[in-house]
Amino acid sequence: MNDAIQSIKRAQLDWRMVLMSGVLILVALVFNFLSDGIFLSPENLYNIAQQTAVVGILATIMVLIIVARHIDLSVGSVMGFVGVLIAFLMYTANWTWPAACLAGLAAALAVSMYQGALTAYIGVPTFVVTLGGLMSFRGAAYLVADGKTQPLADEFFLKLGGGYNGGIGTKASWVIGGLMCIALVYAMLSKRNAKKAYGVPTNSLLTDSLIVLVPVIIIMAFVAVMNAYHIPNKPEAQGIPIPVLIWGAVALFVSFLVHRTRFGRYVFAIGGNPDAAELVGIPVKRVTMLMFLLLAILITIAAIVSISRLNAGTNSLGNNLELLVIAATVIGGTALAGGSGTIIGSVLGALIMQCIDSGMLLLDVSIGTRYIIIGQVLIAAVVFDVAYRKWTGDTV
Repeated sequence: MNDAIQSIKRAQLDWRMVLMSGVLILVALVFNFLSDGIFLSPENLYNIAQQTAVVGILATIMVLIIVARHIDLSVGSVMGFVGVLIAFLMYTANWTWPAACLAGLAAALAVSMYQGALTAYIGVPTFVVTLGGLMSFRGAAYLVADGKTQPLADEFFLKLGGGYNGGIGTKASWVIGGLMCIALVYAMLSKRNAKKAYGVPTNSLLTDSLIVLVPVIIIMAFVAVMNAYHIPNKPEAQGIPIPVLIWGAVALFVSFLVHRTRFGRYVFAIGGNPDAAELVGIPVKRVTMLMFLLLAILITIAAIVSISRLNAGTNSLGNNLELLVIAATVIGGTALAGGSGTIIGSVLGALIMQCIDSGMLLLDVSIGTRYIIIGQVLIAAVVFDVAYRKWTGDTV
């Protein structure tokens, strides 16, 4: 019994993530029951996967923003502005999609440099700066195309948003799923070897194998479900949606920054205590600016995925998106007080939020009721975060 307890402790399981995974499963099962099995159908899960990508992409960077004790209320409006600008340049100005996307990125970088400089160098709270941006860039999204919808028709560009031709097919999906599983096993074995080399106690091989088996099963089950969705009149099943691959690449990249770079360590140090971070020589202002520039890049990626999924750019693009992004981040375990948060938590949070929203849409819940429920879910997540930290003694 004691050996089992010690193995669990050495495994360093994040019980918050375990609980959030349980909540996600419970939400899916409840909506599946209420929808008579439609919610967990391959078609609906495919749609949920590609719809979650935009929120998930932005939630990964929102983790860093909130960890560093900032907030961005303008993320939806800026994404709408950038998305409409890209669509306008492609449809009205006849630009190629790479040129239009680069112009959108330049606009996003200009916005982030402006808002980041006000925060980092002048000291204006990000709440105030981004609250102004929330209103200003929503207006800018309208002015770019004079409120007119900008339809898109480029076949390759539309694949980036998923949809009819937006899956990578069954063979490529199985290959990617297999490579991810191999990577997980390799990471587990490398971690065991590193612990042994430094004389750190390790779990039994069986325990570590069982721990890594869980994500392996999840990955292969996900691939199987995506491959099970077959649009009529198409020779092959959809496979993994391209937006999900983009989201996964973004999550891996940001996770790499967090765990393997000085920038990531600085962000968490600033979130733990900004004054102490500055006293020990951390360039707080420069790190803040880099964080906002990274935000601009991911906003552009999210805008590209969003307009390609909708096949158009509209001035309403990104409306209330900041609510979903912040809620996903907080539900995923990022502390609003700063200092702690995880990328995998943002992934789970985004999935929970999208499942709740999609489930209510499936049940034909009115938009007013949906907003009430989503708002209360956000409050419940913060209450849980406070209670969990008191229970575990985590004061960060």
